[in-house]
Amino acid sequence: MSALRLILKIGAVLAILLGLIWIGQGTGLFPYPASSFMINQSPWILNGVLLAVAGAVGLYLLRRRG
Repeated sequence: MSALRLILKIGAVLAILLGLIWIGQGTGLFPYPASSFMINQSPWILNGVLLAVAGAVGLYLLRRRG
């Protein structure tokens, strides 16, 4: 596996994880840190979904072309 593909796969996985955190904070299920401006803010739910889906699509495409 080339170094670039590995970096892209790591980036895709991190995008999925970050998207899930944003969803958790936007819904209030993951209220950490307590002073975060993202807690219970619905725009962060949509942003998280979009980021997680983009990461999943990127990971799918990287694995498919492997």
